[in-house]
Amino acid sequence: MPKAAKKQQEPSGPFGDMFPYRETFEIYRELPKKSRPPEDVMRELRSIAREENSHWQTGQISGTYYHGGMEHYAYLNRVFALFSHVNLLQRDMCPSGTKFEGEIIAMTARMLGAALAREKDPQADVCGAITSGGTESIILPMLAYREKAKAERAITAPEMVVPETIHPAFSKGAHFFGIKLIRVPVGADYLADVDAMRRAIGPNTIAIAGSAANYPHGLIDPIEKLSDLALEAGVGLHVDSCFGGFILPWIAKLGYDVPPFDFRLPGVTSMSCDTHKWGYGLKGASVVLYRNRALRRRMYFAMTDWQGGLYASPTVAGSRSEGISASTWAAMVTLGEEGYLKATRRIMKAAETIKSGVAKIPELKIIGKPTYCIAITSDKVDIFHVNDFLVERGWRVNGLQRPAGFHLCVTLPQTLPGVATRFVRDIAAGVEYARNPPATPARSGAVYGGGASSLDPSMVNELMLAWLDASTEVP
Repeated sequence: MPKAAKKQQEPSGPFGDMFPYRETFEIYRELPKKSRPPEDVMRELRSIAREENSHWQTGQISGTYYHGGMEHYAYLNRVFALFSHVNLLQRDMCPSGTKFEGEIIAMTARMLGAALAREKDPQADVCGAITSGGTESIILPMLAYREKAKAERAITAPEMVVPETIHPAFSKGAHFFGIKLIRVPVGADYLADVDAMRRAIGPNTIAIAGSAANYPHGLIDPIEKLSDLALEAGVGLHVDSCFGGFILPWIAKLGYDVPPFDFRLPGVTSMSCDTHKWGYGLKGASVVLYRNRALRRRMYFAMTDWQGGLYASPTVAGSRSEGISASTWAAMVTLGEEGYLKATRRIMKAAETIKSGVAKIPELKIIGKPTYCIAITSDKVDIFHVNDFLVERGWRVNGLQRPAGFHLCVTLPQTLPGVATRFVRDIAAGVEYARNPPATPARSGAVYGGGASSLDPSMVNELMLAWLDASTEVP
């Protein structure tokens, strides 16, 4: 329940500001002795939601909130409520789960070239599963490739070759599953260096990977060449399209130049694609796709000798709420191609405004040729001082390192009237600020691109772990 208003105290410790409600609402360290009226609880939650929504609804937050509008999500929440209590582990009780998930997978596979793949190769039978998010859609294929290599090639020290711009989920999967991840430097164009990756492939290589698009710079790796390399080496190719799978097909349909990156390419054997980004579904859901059922089977887990009976699960999770799948299905069939094209047209218009505006500022440089995610660096001013200025103006962009920079990922909130032009205006003013900044280092340097910091990497790592501790504790 709300507490009496108190003077806000300074945060207690380096991460105290992670718990801003300590002076506003009751802090629970144990269950309350008496029940609270539901409406009382709802008042508290509405207050918190209003406060936090006010930040991203300005359109000044890069990515993060891939928001389809408050009415759209209110609708999805109503759908979720119909199935929130249903456990997808018991399919005999909820056959609707098979309808929702099967159709989500089929629609996503079709969007990513499954039909054309089948025309070229009768053995191609693109299939998949619903996961909790992009990380799970990345690590499960790593498990599948490991198990396939163990069974078919007797590989016990598996390796995977990836460009260094690949998502950290690959490093997490390698850590979980005992795979050596060989991260290859990208070329001068910040794209996967196919020749360097070829040289890194060895007898223990189980798969290679590329991004469409990568998170740091919003660029599409040369997937067609990686497809040829995978076929040449006789290994799998995973395309991480968590950050692009639900927008790149529509960008291409609008007439923009988008190179092939999906199952149309014969060497692509698996893909990850997030529905909770530009699919405009609820968090967290994603689709992992495989070129054939035999490879998908390698990620499954089944147990026949447990006292509790038979157990089988396709993904990491056991129990899952059907509400996520039902609401994801509802988002896709409600929007349809028409809705996705309409949203993408708005996003690309805003992105073009930002790109053309930034290109006119001589001190700034756009990395590569991006579409909806625009990475910006500078060799004329300290880009983190520019970011400091943007923060003061209410912007939250995503920091990069090697090279130092940041990106603005355009989602529907950035298509609100005036937001794109305001970003161009503010970043130009930020360059002027960075020409003669305060003597102190940029405040955002240690966070945005730790390479700009003089801290030892092990100390930075310890700070990150301490932040994780702080995110699960009350003050």
